[in-house]
Amino acid sequence: MEKSKRNSRKLAFGTIATLGMIFLLAGGEVLAQNNSEIIELQKKIEEKNKAVAELNKEINKYQTDLIEVSKSANTLQGAVKSLDLTRNKLLKDIKVTENEVESTTLNLSKLDIQIGENEKRIEKNSESLGETLRLINETSENSMVEIFLKYDDFGSAWEEVDTLSRFQTSVQQKVNDLKVTKEVLEDQKTETEEEKNELERLEAEYNSQHKIVEANKKQKEQLLKETRNTESEYKKILARNLARKAEVEREIFEFESRLQIFIDPSKIPSARSGVLAWPLDNISVSQFFGRTADSIRLYVSGTHNGVDFRAAVGTRVKAADSGVVSALGNTDEVRGCYSFGRWILIAHNNGLSTLYSHLSASQVSVVGQQVERGATIAFSGGAPGMFGAGYSTGPHLHFGAYITEGLRPQRYTSATPCNGAYMPLADQRAYLDPMAFLPSL
Repeated sequence: MEKSKRNSRKLAFGTIATLGMIFLLAGGEVLAQNNSEIIELQKKIEEKNKAVAELNKEINKYQTDLIEVSKSANTLQGAVKSLDLTRNKLLKDIKVTENEVESTTLNLSKLDIQIGENEKRIEKNSESLGETLRLINETSENSMVEIFLKYDDFGSAWEEVDTLSRFQTSVQQKVNDLKVTKEVLEDQKTETEEEKNELERLEAEYNSQHKIVEANKKQKEQLLKETRNTESEYKKILARNLARKAEVEREIFEFESRLQIFIDPSKIPSARSGVLAWPLDNISVSQFFGRTADSIRLYVSGTHNGVDFRAAVGTRVKAADSGVVSALGNTDEVRGCYSFGRWILIAHNNGLSTLYSHLSASQVSVVGQQVERGATIAFSGGAPGMFGAGYSTGPHLHFGAYITEGLRPQRYTSATPCNGAYMPLADQRAYLDPMAFLPSL
């Protein structure tokens, strides 16, 4: 009888040991099956990332060429070359986005496998843990004294105590491992949501980039049609457009000079580096704020009310700070209105507002939309109505900073071609130098 009990106990210990081994290896088979698939997906992701890096090298070359073209005098040949270079760059931009979409999709597939793997591991480990705990509970009902009294020799008694102790320690370790696995699983699920959001963003950008390419094509067709492909006709049209632009600028300057809005400068942050973030990834200033040698030559008022950053058509434009879209519009919708072009105004919670204009496409669509600092809100464009050549500083982003209190976006009533255009207007005291709030160059 006693021998039978000892055999039963040994069988129980053997079962615990077997379950413990299963417990330790739970999910291992699943891991082995999926590991090769994960490795293959990672390899494809790295290939896509490598393709993006190579494409970006080509894009940088086009951007350099576009800057060189913009430095030359405005000619029909220069305008056509600028549009052709822009188109080639935009097509590369699309290829980059395609690869980024594919890379994100592959990463989602990889995460899906890893999540499934961890869920199975948790399930198997939980089952093994439950069974092991049950058996340990059955074999540890006796006290230490009772265990030693049941055996004829000290070694056998100690074997039972040691076995129970080792598996209790193992169980505790595996409980901790389960907690870690669950935390990893939760992180992977969070990453999946972030990747899905990124995929939606990239798909939206992809659609915008295709629209920009189509607009570029129409712009070239319009240019060649209006100029009849002759240099002399191009010069006439350009001169007429520049004269209209000067007329609009003069009238807006006079209108804003008459605005008298109560402004409390103490409600905005003091000028310091980093209040705002750069609106572009690569910074090259083509026109500073205020009265400069170029502003005296280029603007009727003699001053420039923002900062111009060189940016090839289709360059991602980012929010300089978190905030809400307070207004948006497109003065190009009013024929002959050479002003802001497509623009976005963002109000920040520190009393500042930032303006982004001369855009080729917008990623925000409604007033009241929340945006995060650094989020892509648009793509840069060329100077409005100037065939994309930029007429002076080349394709660029016009970036403005204001005291929000002094802003009055409105539909403008005018004798100029801008009559009826919706645009951001402000008391001139509300204009700020953006460079005073941006990071140091």
